[in-house]
Amino acid sequence: MMGMSRSQKDRKLRSDSGKTFPKAPGALGFDFVEAIAQALRREFGQSPAAVKVVVRLTRANPRAVRNWFAGNNGPSGENLVALLRHSEEVLETVLFLADRHDLITARKLAGAREKLKEMLEMIDDLQGL
Repeated sequence: MMGMSRSQKDRKLRSDSGKTFPKAPGALGFDFVEAIAQALRREFGQSPAAVKVVVRLTRANPRAVRNWFAGNNGPSGENLVALLRHSEEVLETVLFLADRHDLITARKLAGAREKLKEMLEMIDDLQGL
């Protein structure tokens, strides 16, 4: 393979389709790399400090993490699992891309139930019950 550097050969390149998230899940009409980048920016912000937080959480290379935030590359499977542990936005994005709306709804219901429980406890405390 003359003319191609090792780093270019080994690099996982994203699709040149030009399609952006969200499109119809299951039809591969989405850009996984951009979807993860958007989720990371929603969850952690866009500052250099945000990159450092994600580096600590995933133990990934800082340059790789900057590329995730920029939408140049997506995380490996191992790093994606680490992100899923720490980011509600990434988890919900992956569930959406997997067309698992049932799990998104179940998560939101559980969260709403927990918030309602906390609110009822606050009301009881304020009323001295």
